[in-house]
Amino acid sequence: MSGQTYTGDVQVGGPAEVRELPGLTIRKLAVGEMANNAYLLTDTATGEALLVDAAAEPEALLGLVDGAVVRTVVTTHGHWDHHRALPQVVAATGADTVAHPADAADLPVPVTRPVQHGDTVAVGEQVLEVVHLRGHTPGSIALVWRGPAGAGTHVFTGDSLFPGGVGNTQQDAARFASLLDDVETRLFGTLPDDTWVYPGHGRDTTLGAERPHLAEWRARGW
Repeated sequence: MSGQTYTGDVQVGGPAEVRELPGLTIRKLAVGEMANNAYLLTDTATGEALLVDAAAEPEALLGLVDGAVVRTVVTTHGHWDHHRALPQVVAATGADTVAHPADAADLPVPVTRPVQHGDTVAVGEQVLEVVHLRGHTPGSIALVWRGPAGAGTHVFTGDSLFPGGVGNTQQDAARFASLLDDVETRLFGTLPDDTWVYPGHGRDTTLGAERPHLAEWRARGW
């Protein structure tokens, strides 16, 4: 990807997209029949790395790691398609496993570091903030990275926020209201419009692109 512009568009079986930012390199790869996005975040100063969602295809994910020192694997939520490769990745790397306690029982390996809203997770010298977004699952989390000057703000949202709406709440009005309330308050209410959104499936977006549609989403109920 050297010299190419990051778009965030990846296909299962295709190469990773690589985004080099001041302090952090982000690699995005699509895996599995659900076309899950996995993200490898590497601190440029130390070479330490963190994987977001060991979703499927452990060989592909370990190829993405390619020698980086993976200290941590964060699982954004407990749905099966987001953690099937977790046992193999943890066995190969010895990484700590991070998830919210409300979803921990759904994971195929023990969670060695449970996290709550407002906690932080380090990757080398970089710090990610945990944002609990209740609704898609009880323990869904996002990770916010506020980079150094010139790097911008970046959020890894799992299945809680996508281009065009929030995650699936199975037509449960209470779950939908909870998720949209949390997304509106804890993401749109605290982060700038140029915040880049990296979802659990599909293309990336920005908060600015989605913000005008919040009232529309609430009115339609999904």
